[in-house]
Amino acid sequence: MGLCFPSRVLDARTLESRREEILESCRRRGVRVDLDAAIAAQRRAAAVQTQLSELNRRRNEHQGAGRRPLGPEEREVQVAEGRRLKEEAARLEAELAEAQIQLRDRLASIPNLVHPDAPAGGESQFRELRRVGAPRSFEFPPRDHLDLAESLDLVDFEAGARVAGQKWYFLKREAVLLELALQRFALDAAIDAGFVPFATPDVARREVVDALAFSPRGPETQIYSIAGSDLDLIGTAEITLGGLYADAVLDESALPLKLAGISHCFRTEAGSHGRESRGLYRVHQFTKVEMFVFTRPEESEAAHEELLAIEERIFQALEIPYRVIDVAAGDLGAPAWRKFDLEGWMPSRGAGGDWGELTSTSNCTDYQARRLGTRFRRAGGKKTEFVHTLNGTAVAVPRTLIALLENHQRADGSVAIPKCLQPHVGTDRIGPRA
Repeated sequence: MGLCFPSRVLDARTLESRREEILESCRRRGVRVDLDAAIAAQRRAAAVQTQLSELNRRRNEHQGAGRRPLGPEEREVQVAEGRRLKEEAARLEAELAEAQIQLRDRLASIPNLVHPDAPAGGESQFRELRRVGAPRSFEFPPRDHLDLAESLDLVDFEAGARVAGQKWYFLKREAVLLELALQRFALDAAIDAGFVPFATPDVARREVVDALAFSPRGPETQIYSIAGSDLDLIGTAEITLGGLYADAVLDESALPLKLAGISHCFRTEAGSHGRESRGLYRVHQFTKVEMFVFTRPEESEAAHEELLAIEERIFQALEIPYRVIDVAAGDLGAPAWRKFDLEGWMPSRGAGGDWGELTSTSNCTDYQARRLGTRFRRAGGKKTEFVHTLNGTAVAVPRTLIALLENHQRADGSVAIPKCLQPHVGTDRIGPRA
C-alpha cells in the first residue's frame, strides 16, 4: 500500500493570515518565494473543494428523493439529473486534483519558519555559544590526516579511485576497527539516553526523500538516484527513520519516540572542492549514527538541547576540542527551524588549524511531519496534531577519524586511541609502522 502524503508543508490555511511572518522568515534565510502565488493556489483549491462539497450535498439529496415512488416521466428526469450531477462531480474532482498539485508545488518551495533567536546572515554569521577543550600545542610539526593515514596504511584513496572513482576509498587495518568502535560507542551513548537502535535501509523511496526535504534535485543535488526505480540512496538515516511513521497517528503516550539509526550515507558532493574538502572530509560514502526524535510540539526545544548534550558527551569522551555554534538563518536547510553545529578542532585546516563541522542537530518543528502526515492524538482527545521532528548526528565516521588522527598523533608517527574506544579497538595506539 502506497503512502498518502498530504500536500501541505506549512499549513496552507494560514498562509494568508501569516503572510508577513512567512515573508520575514524567508528574508532572514535569503530565500525568495512567491507567497502570493501560493495563497492564490490555496484559495483556488479551497473554492473548488467548497463547490465539490456543495455538489455532493445536492447529490445526496437527489439520491434521497429518488427513493420515493416516481412516475415514468419523473423517473426519466431524476435519472438525467443524477447523470448530470455525477458528471459535474467528476469534473470538479479533476479540477480539485489539479488545484491541489499546484498548491503542493507552490508550498514545496517555502522553507520552514526560523527561530527568532537564530542569528541573522549567512554561513559566516553564526553565533559561537561555547568552546570545550583547548587546541593542542604540538612539540613537533603536526601532520594532516591523509599523511598520517597513508603512513599508517589506514586508508587507500588510489585503490578507491581505481575501483569506484574519485572521493571513494578503502579503510584498512585499525581504521576499520575505529569505524566499528565509533559506531558502537555512539550507539551506546544514544541507548543510555533512551534511544532505540535501528539498522536502516540504505535506500528510500523518492517520495520519502522529498518529504523529508533533505536536498533539492537538479545540478547541485546531493542525491544518488537508482536508475529504473523510484529509489534513492540515502544521504542520512534521518530519511529512513523519519519515514518510519509516515501517514501514521501516534498515541501521545508513545511520545517522545527516540530512535538511533546506523546506515551508510551517500552524497554526490556536487561542487565541493579545495584543500579543506580533500581526504576524508567530503566523500561519497560514509557510515553514520543518526538520532531522530518525534515529540510533542511543546517539548521539541528541550529535545533539541538533549540531542546537543549527547553529541557533546560523545566528543568530550573522544577528547576532541570543539565549539558549538548557533547556525545563522541564511545557512539553514529548508526543514530546520534552528540548528546547532558541533565543530571539532582540526590542526591541518587552514594555515595553523581551524574548526571543521563534526555533527549537527536540527529542530524541524512540524515541517517534515506535515509532509509525511505524521500526527499524534492527545490522551482523551479526538483531534490529531502534527508531531515535531528533530535530528542529530551522534557520529559521522570519516570526519571523526580526521579529528582523532590529527589531535591524538604523536611525534613518532603513531596515534593514541582515546580510552573510551580502547575496549572496542583492542589497543591504546596505532603504529608506528616499521
